[in-house]
Amino acid sequence: MELTSAKTSKLLGLAGAALALCLFAGCGPNKDVQDAQTAAQQADQSAQKADAAAQSAQQAAASAQASASKTEQAAADAKAAADRAEAIAAKTETSSAPVRHYHHHVHHHVAAAPAAPSDTGSAPPPSDSGAPPSP
Repeated sequence: MELTSAKTSKLLGLAGAALALCLFAGCGPNKDVQDAQTAAQQADQSAQKADAAAQSAQQAAASAQASASKTEQAAADAKAAADRAEAIAAKTETSSAPVRHYHHHVHHHVAAAPAAPSDTGSAPPPSDSGAPPSP
């Protein structure tokens, strides 16, 4: 940006010097002087446009650099997340399989119920299981 401004100043200085030389040498306002003035104005306008373009390019470069930095940070974050996921997966694969506890339903066979007591008052028949009779 400073380089372009220096060129502009030098160009304007040269145009001014040429104009002053022409006037001191006795040149009156004629077509050549007007053309030189027009050329100097056009050069000044071109230099201003170049300065604006350089500033715009610098802003675009700064923006691109910031975007690249954000992209690099996002890539680093994604890599870290992938590494964590891989570590969790590895830990899960190496751990033992979950133990399942099975509950077995056991059906106990109950001895047949004794017959209804008779009116005779006799004792119930002996049981086949070998267990002593209950009182």
